[in-house]
Amino acid sequence: MPVSKLPDLPADVVAAEQRREQITQLRKYYAELHRVDTVAFRLRTANVADCKNWVSAQIGLYAVTPRSLPRKYQSYIAEALNIGWTRPTAISVVDDSPAAQAGIVAGDEITALNGELIPLWGTAGWIGGWLRTNGTRPVRVDVRRDGVGRVVTVTPVMACAIPIKYVADEVVNASASDTRITISSGIVALTETDAQLALIIGHEMAHSNLGHLDKQRFNQILGMAAGAAIDVGILAGGVSTSGAFARQFGKYGARAYSVKFEREADYVGAYYVARAGYDLKGVEDVWRRIGLAAPDNILPNWSHPVTAARFVQLRKVAAEIEEKERLHQPLVPDLKYVTVEHEPATDETVRF
Repeated sequence: MPVSKLPDLPADVVAAEQRREQITQLRKYYAELHRVDTVAFRLRTANVADCKNWVSAQIGLYAVTPRSLPRKYQSYIAEALNIGWTRPTAISVVDDSPAAQAGIVAGDEITALNGELIPLWGTAGWIGGWLRTNGTRPVRVDVRRDGVGRVVTVTPVMACAIPIKYVADEVVNASASDTRITISSGIVALTETDAQLALIIGHEMAHSNLGHLDKQRFNQILGMAAGAAIDVGILAGGVSTSGAFARQFGKYGARAYSVKFEREADYVGAYYVARAGYDLKGVEDVWRRIGLAAPDNILPNWSHPVTAARFVQLRKVAAEIEEKERLHQPLVPDLKYVTVEHEPATDETVRF
């Protein structure tokens, strides 16, 4: 049992401090989200051809209302982001995007698209769906700033549509699934430049566009089939394995070529970064930073190349790209695999 005489902690004082911390954290999160959105938008527009049919019209704007965000934020988000409850507000406008070129800035209230009122619930998803339907036709956007309304015309552009979810998580990680790319705050904190952040996002985009998940699943099926044959053979001798070999060989199959898939995503992702206009000089240093922050990546493992190999490879790829630029050759990676087409995403977390 504690023996110290601890000071009293008035509940209202603790609650006030908790609210200040929540507001500070939320402002930090959305400032970082704006950075991720800005870098991702450049990658999405510059590499739209590689995304095949998983594309949509986008304007580089993220608008919300307190009602459209998770309930846990609703008690303090209006104060944190200076947004009202009655109209959607732009909280992120990508630099040099169609929305920015039309004069829209963060803090503007966005009330209607072509005269159609924007809902207060599911705001971001509704705008994304509306733009997908509209395509690249010019849009009349009703905007209010400091109580004064005006109408601006925004011309959307086509861009890769895979949703990118930014999560507050200290774990150094980024991943791609069938439905989204997830980027953690832990890995974003390690990127000193936007070019390094672009490399992380571009790597995950390459996984998606190259169909690596589908290939891993196919390898897993082959492994399970081989293991099942062993299970059947042993069962014929009167011993049941309960599918143990099928499960284990399936795991081995899923891991087959994993390191090579990662290297391929590094390779293609570097081209995505260059196409988006980022300078690759020094960008490989991010692998040293990741190695120091997550030491397991320095040593060999079954799923990823060691950070030293990724560092050296990126330097070589940067030199390859620089030579192509010098010779005025198209920035096309030397691919041996056929890319996989995707169905358009409908995820609520899509940024547009």
